[in-house]
Amino acid sequence: MAELLPNGSIVLLEGGNKRLMIYGRKQLLLEEENPGEETAEGTMYDYIGVFYPEGYISPEYTYVFNHSDIIEVIFKGFEDEEEVELKQALKQV
Repeated sequence: MAELLPNGSIVLLEGGNKRLMIYGRKQLLLEEENPGEETAEGTMYDYIGVFYPEGYISPEYTYVFNHSDIIEVIFKGFEDEEEVELKQALKQV
């Protein structure tokens, strides 16, 4: 897998026509077998993002996706020492 992009990165997904801004990484989407009851079963995604430039609107307008879904990186977010350390930790997830 390619190295995770930092938060704040702007990307376009395959089949998409609207840019997304990444605001979280390594997101576990829990499957609901019984409504109102969480289970340990779920799917891990590389990123969670929101429309750019709108930003967060509501949970219905947030999207989880994987690095392989990205066809274009429009802007790469800020990276510093803390980001480098976090990326190392996220490799273990």
